[in-house]
Amino acid sequence: MAEAAVFTLLARAGRAKGDGLPKGATGAALLLYVAARDEASAARDAAAILKDAGLAVLEIEGLGSRAERETAGETFEPEDIALMERAAAENAVIVALMEPEYGEGEA
Repeated sequence: MAEAAVFTLLARAGRAKGDGLPKGATGAALLLYVAARDEASAARDAAAILKDAGLAVLEIEGLGSRAERETAGETFEPEDIALMERAAAENAVIVALMEPEYGEGEA
């Protein structure tokens, strides 16, 4: 069985009643670090957590594991490394960034 890794995911959420997003936002974009055995499991875990948090998940895009991204030449800020390490240590879904989106769409 594969060892757990930390995957980076980009999620988009639409509006849902009680989602806590600012008035006028049409949704949100989220950067997530997720500990999982593979990227598909990471996406499923993230979707479940976000839905439990009251967000209307529209899509989740995988950006690869930390190791894959480092092999491709990406570097990370110390804050991101700390969040990735926390995700691994806690076997968790960590929301590294959540940005409300504004524009066309239902509010």
